[in-house]
Amino acid sequence: MTVGIVGLGLIGGSAAKAYAHAGHRVLGFDRDESMLSFAELAGAVSDALTDKNIGECQLILIAIYPEAAAEYLREMATSIGRDTLVIDLCGTKELICGTGFKLAEKYGFTYAGGHPMAGTHRSGFKASRPDLFRGAPMVIVPPVYDDLTLLDRIKSALEPMGFSSISVTTAEEHDRIIAFTSQLAHVVSSAYVKSPTAKKHLGFSAGSYRDMTRVALLNPEMWAQLFLENSKNLSFEIDCIIENLTKYRDAISSGNREELINLLEEGSRIKKELDGE
Repeated sequence: MTVGIVGLGLIGGSAAKAYAHAGHRVLGFDRDESMLSFAELAGAVSDALTDKNIGECQLILIAIYPEAAAEYLREMATSIGRDTLVIDLCGTKELICGTGFKLAEKYGFTYAGGHPMAGTHRSGFKASRPDLFRGAPMVIVPPVYDDLTLLDRIKSALEPMGFSSISVTTAEEHDRIIAFTSQLAHVVSSAYVKSPTAKKHLGFSAGSYRDMTRVALLNPEMWAQLFLENSKNLSFEIDCIIENLTKYRDAISSGNREELINLLEEGSRIKKELDGE
């Protein structure tokens, strides 16, 4: 299989390595030509992906920011083969899926939205590895929810990445849930380390601190775009956590032990329910 990878950062680079290790021919594109050269030297990419050879790809994975992904699809749509499966790997889905579905219908290729639930706080090709997706969940946004033939085709095409499961949803539902499960966590972590007390954490911090601060190390440009594209859903989640934090603060400030215990018990109970305990 010939696989085109658009964007050779952490996600795209890891995908390229996974397919190359599985023996597939990988064509790569990155706006940073030195990144492409590095990927070729590393054996992850065999050649550059261009408008001249993109039609040779049976699978194209787009691993760049959503706005850039939509623009890339618009530019290359006429050159993509009718038998090609195109899957984006962007962190939000409404914008790119809206573009992808329309272009696929117009030009005849097959498109589905995708979001691998994997990553690290590091970015760039140097941080990529072929097993990044091994055992991770994958979320798919297909044009038709119950097209089992297409879902089987997607599962087969993604097999070299090693996902443990594939979930199917809509673009709207994806963005609503991801605002809570991913984006809010990055906002909270970024805000948490801004306490003046953070500078004195050495010798006083352990697992809780590491867990809370891990995703404060992020790519600001990428996450800012993802936050703004999903502003309505993320703003809702931020309002929810502010409302709940206010309850804790008020109980602590007023010395209301009973209310504080109730709040903590409620949080513990909800966590157990979420974990199926």
